[in-house]
Amino acid sequence: MRVNVFCASRSGLDPSLPSMVQQLALELIKKKIGVVYGGANDGLMGMLADQLLALSGEVIGVMPKLLVEREREHTELTKLFEVDSLAARKEKMASLADCFLVLPGGLGTLDELFEVLTWAQVGLHNKPIAILNHQGYYSPLITFLEQGVASQLISEKDFNRLLIANTPVAIVEKLIESLAFD
Repeated sequence: MRVNVFCASRSGLDPSLPSMVQQLALELIKKKIGVVYGGANDGLMGMLADQLLALSGEVIGVMPKLLVEREREHTELTKLFEVDSLAARKEKMASLADCFLVLPGGLGTLDELFEVLTWAQVGLHNKPIAILNHQGYYSPLITFLEQGVASQLISEKDFNRLLIANTPVAIVEKLIESLAFD
């Protein structure tokens, strides 16, 4: 099993992020889950890859050529795919994974979340999509989506596609449970 992880190529200011990444890596290793991610050596992406590789985990990166210099590709990965565009990156990562997991991140992470959520909405996949709401990072976004449901601009079915938990252990369990019912 593999999870496509979307997260920041920056480290951020929250001093609890490295610990969260370490806990997630341990949980993924324990459950024998490989990771597909954006391929960067920086930020949360790099932290997660380093933690998993130190534990002999499978880590597959997908990096668009236009970001190779900007995000510095990780050179120690199990496998690294270079693709031509951001769109090709998303498609390749999705094709290699059984589910999606969103960690704290910026605009690229939000883009990836909404892309896979939209793909599910239109029937391009039925893979679980999970948000690790570490320290409430995504609480405002979740509230916004709930407002969209309350306003009947977002369907409850589409909102309910999201698995949400506050800890690495809880989110990995939700992903495993959802995959067991597919």
